[in-house]
Amino acid sequence: MYLCAVKCEKPLFRIAFLALTLLFVSGLECRAHKEPSPEAKARIDSTLSVSFITCGPGAEAYSLYGHTALHFIDRTNGTDVAVNWGIFDFNKPNFVGRFVFGLTDYLMGIYPFEAFLREYEAEGRWVKEQQLNLTPEEKLSIAEAIWENYRPENREYRYNYFYDNCTTRARDMIADHLSGKLNYQQSANEGLSFRDLVHQYCRQHPWARFGNDMLLGLQADRPTTTRERQFLPSETMNDFDRAVVDGNRRLVTGTTTLVDIPENPGESSFPLSPRACGLLLLGIVVVLTIWEFIARKDFRWFDALLMLLCGLSGIVLFTMLFSQHPTVRLNLQLLLLNPLPLFFIWPMLKGKCRWQYTMWIILICCFIVGSFWQTYAEGMMTVAYSLFIRNTKRLKSEK
Repeated sequence: MYLCAVKCEKPLFRIAFLALTLLFVSGLECRAHKEPSPEAKARIDSTLSVSFITCGPGAEAYSLYGHTALHFIDRTNGTDVAVNWGIFDFNKPNFVGRFVFGLTDYLMGIYPFEAFLREYEAEGRWVKEQQLNLTPEEKLSIAEAIWENYRPENREYRYNYFYDNCTTRARDMIADHLSGKLNYQQSANEGLSFRDLVHQYCRQHPWARFGNDMLLGLQADRPTTTRERQFLPSETMNDFDRAVVDGNRRLVTGTTTLVDIPENPGESSFPLSPRACGLLLLGIVVVLTIWEFIARKDFRWFDALLMLLCGLSGIVLFTMLFSQHPTVRLNLQLLLLNPLPLFFIWPMLKGKCRWQYTMWIILICCFIVGSFWQTYAEGMMTVAYSLFIRNTKRLKSEK
């Protein structure tokens, strides 16, 4: 899963805004730790502006869930920038492996807001800006926190796609520096699980949904809290729109569409869905099994292939036990796909695999029972039935 990731490692952004940054940080440092006078408060209120930016989903897998940033304006210093916690570098060694194991480090970045808008407009993604109802003290506090977070020693953080991502960082930058308590109204997604929420953004991408469901475990099916649902940009945007501070001050005064492009999530390029592939496998298994009985043949090569594929897939799920992502560690699909079949191939080819078949049949039955607690990836139950048929047939033929 590539939640809230943006492609910001481009020359335009690496050149970035050195001159603007120098103005920005110098202006903030000179104001730090001073109690503003009434005149200063009025000046801060008119010159500083902080708003919440939400970007629509893209067609690529990493952009299906949208993105979040802050829009910071300091008119005194001529600063107009996007504050973004979603910068990563695909070129870092072992990027995919580190992402899977929850060891990916993301960066906070600051760059010209116009460049930020052009990037999303070029990708065909809408951008909305929520004007925040902040006091001068809150604006100054947020500005100082942004500068502190942007220091080289602070800007890198350990990314987690549900609990600590670009959206939760932007949310916390606002929520943690309000003078009162931020209260959220009830959401339409109340009671949905992490898996349910992810599915909302993968309707046109069945294989992306399949990949997510394969990796997500039992904990992804529990109901989420309001804060947990805010790992999604649109969920946070909607919650902010209804939020009030101390029960009487609305957090958002208005919303402006900066890039007005109809949402185009795209579609999967692969012609068959995971369910169709599972049914195709089941059909092949049934036909070959019947053929074996009628023609008195023994397709050990087919079972060896199934064991190889299941074992290799099982290695991936087994490694998830050691991931830093809490929602992938306990995955009942490991009962069906695990490395054990790799050790069954040679005994099976030699006709000495009876107890292994029995063990695998027991695991398959446990997997089927586990579906009462965990939502499996689309088509996995059909795969389980296929493996049950083949293992039962092999157990009978080994008598």
